[in-house]
Amino acid sequence: MGNIDFPFGPDRRGRTAATSDEDHIRDLIEQVLFTTPGERVNRPDFGCGLLQLVFAPNSIELAATTQYIVQGALQQWLGDLIQVNAVAVENRDAILHVQVNFTIRRTQQTHATQFQRQV
Repeated sequence: MGNIDFPFGPDRRGRTAATSDEDHIRDLIEQVLFTTPGERVNRPDFGCGLLQLVFAPNSIELAATTQYIVQGALQQWLGDLIQVNAVAVENRDAILHVQVNFTIRRTQQTHATQFQRQV
């Protein structure tokens, strides 16, 4: 069996849905980005608190801080799986857009993925 898909759910056969290695890493990145520290009981420091930062007034300093926090959290929690090459965060209207460019360490393949979350 491959990796368990996120969010957890059944596939068409009624079994636990599985996913590819690349999609699994994307799922892990999403979990780090949108989990607030303190949200997980057994890992109270997991996550980066990205959703809390969107309520602050937009500024150059906030953008730089957000990129620093996101990149640091990804390196801390997924540093053995990926090398983070670049992070871009943008808050447009009520939607948070995050683009992460990374290299999978095992395959040395570079990927760019985008996430968005309504706040």
